[in-house]
Amino acid sequence: MDSLPFLYKTTFGRILLKPLTAPSLSKFCGRFLDSKLSAFLIKGFVKNNNINLEDYQTEEIKTFNEFFRRKIKDGLRPFDMTPSKLCAPCDGLLSIWNIEEADGTVIPVKQSQYTIEGLLQNKELASQYNGGLCLVFRLCVNHYHRYAYVDSGHKGKNTFIPGILHTVRPIALETLPVFVQNSREYTVIESSVFGPIVQMEVGAMLVGRIVNHEQEAIVKRGDEKGFFEYGGSTIILILQKDKAKINPEILKNSGLGIETPVKMGEVIGNSVSAN
Repeated sequence: MDSLPFLYKTTFGRILLKPLTAPSLSKFCGRFLDSKLSAFLIKGFVKNNNINLEDYQTEEIKTFNEFFRRKIKDGLRPFDMTPSKLCAPCDGLLSIWNIEEADGTVIPVKQSQYTIEGLLQNKELASQYNGGLCLVFRLCVNHYHRYAYVDSGHKGKNTFIPGILHTVRPIALETLPVFVQNSREYTVIESSVFGPIVQMEVGAMLVGRIVNHEQEAIVKRGDEKGFFEYGGSTIILILQKDKAKINPEILKNSGLGIETPVKMGEVIGNSVSAN
């Protein structure tokens, strides 16, 4: 039985929710999942989530977290390298939302609204994206949890924003502005085609660990940026106004409150200059 409606929709459930979203619980769980004692969980996880082990590199895996951050075999996530193509940086369920011109508010269908300033905790940076697009890739536990750079360019420093750790499942997103409450980390990639792109990773319940490989650097689209450890998580891309045109089917689905399944490297749009 799913306990989330109880936790997010009842008064007593919300009292119980507070310790469950605390980073300290995530750290405790992470220590166990890093240990060899957690290996027994792998078999059931694979079966319950219909994971095809033939797709992944599973040699020498000794802990659950090693399995969760497993790498996919070469060639199974080809990344379109055409500069004018906008590609998904990860596997996930994609929604696209407009950012209000006036105040940077994002108003998703069936979800709590939030502002880009609240998301970034940086007023000056946030103001650059008014009228732009917010792309939300929601990862479930069965998804591949490594992610790539969305485009080539100079990558700025990583900015970490501490917070709590709500689940990113729809029931929580409907109830609370989860993305501005959860722990998250972002960087700005200076793309020559799409302009400055914010690429953000958002932690979730029992996911305190966001692992990015590099600080400030010159990066290449499609190269691995980092990975999440256990749980469902989210990648957010923020684009400036008139920089990208998204595939119509994805926009149609988003307008109906439907998430579109995508895979890392899949083309989801084009630069405006290419249309």
